[in-house]
Amino acid sequence: MKTKRVFIGIFGRRNQGKSSLINAIAGQDIAIVSDIPGTTTDPVKKSIEVFGIGPVVFVDTAGIDDVGEMGEKRIKKTMEVLKTIDVAIVLISENIFGEPEEDIIKQLNNYQIPFVIVHNKSDKITISNKLRTVLSEYSSSIVECSSLDKTGIRELIDTLVKITPPSAYIAKTLLGDIVSQGDFIVLVMPQDSEAPEGRLILPQVQLIRDILDNNAIAISLQSSELKTYLQKQKSKLIITDSQAFDFVSKIVPYDIPLTSFSIILARSKGNFSNYLHGTPFISKLKDGDRILMMESCTHVTSCEDIGRHKIPAMLQKFTGKRLEFDWVSSLSPLPDLTLFSMGIQCGACMVTEKQVSNRVKQLLDNNIPVSNYGMTIAYVTGIFDRVTEIFRK
Repeated sequence: MKTKRVFIGIFGRRNQGKSSLINAIAGQDIAIVSDIPGTTTDPVKKSIEVFGIGPVVFVDTAGIDDVGEMGEKRIKKTMEVLKTIDVAIVLISENIFGEPEEDIIKQLNNYQIPFVIVHNKSDKITISNKLRTVLSEYSSSIVECSSLDKTGIRELIDTLVKITPPSAYIAKTLLGDIVSQGDFIVLVMPQDSEAPEGRLILPQVQLIRDILDNNAIAISLQSSELKTYLQKQKSKLIITDSQAFDFVSKIVPYDIPLTSFSIILARSKGNFSNYLHGTPFISKLKDGDRILMMESCTHVTSCEDIGRHKIPAMLQKFTGKRLEFDWVSSLSPLPDLTLFSMGIQCGACMVTEKQVSNRVKQLLDNNIPVSNYGMTIAYVTGIFDRVTEIFRK
């Protein structure tokens, strides 16, 4: 089965052995270790392979008990990690457990992140029965270990495998419930200035691979060749770059389902129903409304950039309103959400389902409607129902 990376955050007070624990799990020195409290200042990512899960990215964070002005900033960065991880380790030692750990556990529960409580440095002080009873009120997953002599590390790995949800490491099929063996699936891929020279973009590669995995036939062409192809060959499904919706929708007969790369990705990342519900809010936008454009990668933009230029221009024209736009890239923290009337998320091909869901959740918790790049373009083009129909069924 196809796998994807699992992000595991390690949280604990300063000098609890977070970096040492990563080294013990990896079986090699990949994280900087020091007896000086506060050695880890910003979240640091370490990639290793964990048997039973696959590729794992451990996120080593600063101490949750940090002090001073800089300490507060480091704690804030640590808390931002919660929005990007699938699983967590809450690390303690010397039978010390209190408010900092309770606060991080509260946040983990808020983000619905499974976690294990690990009592480290058992070679010096073992966990007391009293503390074990207290910890059992917070989690059923409690492991005692030592990063120094490696005791308990195997149990910890087994526990991580047990609590990690399969959805975090088993990639969903994008079209497995739609296509069958031998189906012709056409991928319309315009090669404009935003297309990288000499290669395909990730969503295109992902769709081609998924079609092949389902024993269907992938036909890749530019929009200018679509009409000629359809005159000669029938297709089960047409998938186009959302930017070509207006052109392609006029060529593809109504009896052939039509959708886009962005909409398929939106469906696979778990927010499809929220986008379906939020997209029609476009018609309710008013003068002065501010829209948050959420990108999931960092890239150099051009005048043909879909999120920075094309979609804002389309929305201004469609609504006839004076709208304002802000952009946030990659997994950067979101700005003050009280300023926004709507959010629009890209296809999120570069981030995990958990990461994009946590981002969208922040808007939904503030009652802000959310759409997707592809659905937004479809809505203003007048084909929203048509390009989502195959998935509504």
